Amino acid sequence: MKSSRQWHSPATLLLLMAFIMPLAFSTWAALINNFSKEAAEFTGKEIGILQSLREVPGFLAFTAVFLLAFIREQRFAMVSLLLLSIGVVLTGYFPSVIGLYVTTVVMSIGFHYFETINQSLTLQWIEKDKAAHFMGTALAVKAAASILVFSGTWVLLEFFEASYQTLYMVFGGAALLLTVYVWASFPRFEAKVEQRSTLVFRKSYWLYYMLVFLSGARRQIFMVFAGFLLVEKFGYSAASISLLFLANYVFNLLFAAKLGKLIGFIGERRALTIEYVGLICVFVAYAFVENSKIAGALYIIDHFFFAFAIAMKTYIQKIAEPDDIASTAAVSFTINHIAAVVLPALLGLIWLYSNALVFLIGAFIAVLSLILTQLIPNVPLIGNETRYIRSYSANVNPAK
Repeated sequence: MKSSRQWHSPATLLLLMAFIMPLAFSTWAALINNFSKEAAEFTGKEIGILQSLREVPGFLAFTAVFLLAFIREQRFAMVSLLLLSIGVVLTGYFPSVIGLYVTTVVMSIGFHYFETINQSLTLQWIEKDKAAHFMGTALAVKAAASILVFSGTWVLLEFFEASYQTLYMVFGGAALLLTVYVWASFPRFEAKVEQRSTLVFRKSYWLYYMLVFLSGARRQIFMVFAGFLLVEKFGYSAASISLLFLANYVFNLLFAAKLGKLIGFIGERRALTIEYVGLICVFVAYAFVENSKIAGALYIIDHFFFAFAIAMKTYIQKIAEPDDIASTAAVSFTINHIAAVVLPALLGLIWLYSNALVFLIGAFIAVLSLILTQLIPNVPLIGNETRYIRSYSANVNPAK
């Protein structure tokens, strides 16, 4: 009985959901550049529009708060995973510009609602002193699922010449079946603190909002244009892109949990400083790279820095009121996607003129993030949200 209770725990559920999500989304991400170019003759303009459409549900993530008045977060997460999986399965059956736009939106609604609710549940269910390490472990679990997807994709493409339709069906279908199994197997877990079902904006969270906004802007440059650079400029095949993704996730599998533990030890400011200094160098290098192997190496290094985003989540966990978690997660996803909705389409037009300029804009965004990061205190707490700038949210004034 004890073993069963340990298995059917909130932490286990979070880790299982962390495994299921990449089975679907990583398949979509690994194939979309080649599939769109080969099946629908996409250029930088169309891929930019598609990615902008993909981010619209992320921009609307704040609506998750209102839906919580009708559906519990745990069930909401399951429904979102189902929608994500269905969207991925359908992608291979609509190889046209409009078809890819529509299936991308369906997939994206599930993905962004799931990510919003999953972040909220993680910050509620996992204790603050264990959160960074747990998030690193969750990244490792996501990496394991992604490794399965990318290695499986490579094998199926290289040795069996599988169609894109088959690949989307195999992995999207697996995610769909696993979601149904997990939904049926786990009990409902009660929230420790009843969450608000209204939007909450607090002045004391302003630094977090700014960092999230800039993170969303520079992340889009990687998600949309780093991979497209490899395909368009250097002629990377779908199998080659899958191998790069595989290398990225092998690293996460081996080191993400340790990196999460390190972030918990050195603190959010130092962790994010490392991330943004690295990203400045990577984006400048992207702008001028002419060697395909160096470009591939930059892609791997760029992805490595994503793990440091754990620090932003633990920062808001420490400074947020307990009943603000769900609302703040939803608001942060919307803020993260404000730039993401507009930026891909706009930069897609700039790409036609100069792909180097796109990556230099990314470097500038990373510089702004680095400057703001220095305002994070050594000990973030309610009432001690920023350095140098006095907080009026509580009469707490620990050492900066």
